[in-house]
Amino acid sequence: MRYTRVSADGRAVWGRVAEQDIELLSGSPIDGDPSVTGTVPRATATWLPVVVPPVFYAVGMNYRRHIEHARAEMPARPEVGYRANNALTGHGQPIVRPAGVEGRFEAEPELVAVIGRTLRHATQEEARASVFGWTIGNDVSARTWQHQDRTFWRSKNSDTFKPMGPWIETDVDALAQTTTLRVNGEVRVSFATGDMVFDPFDHIVEITRHITMHPGDVLWMGAESTCQLEPGDTVDIEISGIGVLSNPVQGEAPVTERQQQS
Repeated sequence: MRYTRVSADGRAVWGRVAEQDIELLSGSPIDGDPSVTGTVPRATATWLPVVVPPVFYAVGMNYRRHIEHARAEMPARPEVGYRANNALTGHGQPIVRPAGVEGRFEAEPELVAVIGRTLRHATQEEARASVFGWTIGNDVSARTWQHQDRTFWRSKNSDTFKPMGPWIETDVDALAQTTTLRVNGEVRVSFATGDMVFDPFDHIVEITRHITMHPGDVLWMGAESTCQLEPGDTVDIEISGIGVLSNPVQGEAPVTERQQQS
């Protein structure tokens, strides 16, 4: 089954994705079995981030090639960081490169686990059973800011830097898939999705030793490679068996002196 969130009559609504339409639902499928209240065509839908997570977990260096390229140490155990919900945006929505960004502006194609139940001190079996479904994330980064700042507060958390979607797929062996990133239709990155140092369930077990996870939490799993983006590009991230997350890239208009003073 595929679930998403769309804008309908100015409000966020859960939906079940069919071939041509999105069936609008009375509530969240993570919380229960909602009824169908209407439909909207997929072709004209305004796609939202598939969930607004209570906690946005993000794994960093989790693929050997990425670790070797960055000349970083291989992780000895699963560890996570955090990202900000304000950075989330939906399928088809623009990624905006801020006017002040210079240098490398990069995309990273990531598998995302959506948690479906409350967990504390989870076993591996419980961790596997806790995943409601899988979606796709694009971890956009402004590298100059990343090196200038003490934290990732703007380099990874600026508005629109975390596209997520287009839907949650509940029936897929996510770790048996292939992740592919295309820019303007050209393949730039491709790797085996499951070729991770630590898989999602390892991370869930480790997280829940210290922190309670809740329904709707998301866990972004890192990428093997990155790819440069420029305004005018369209970036597509496909994970076979799940779908394609597509977003145009645009530059932010410079802030005028009047806007700065207002």
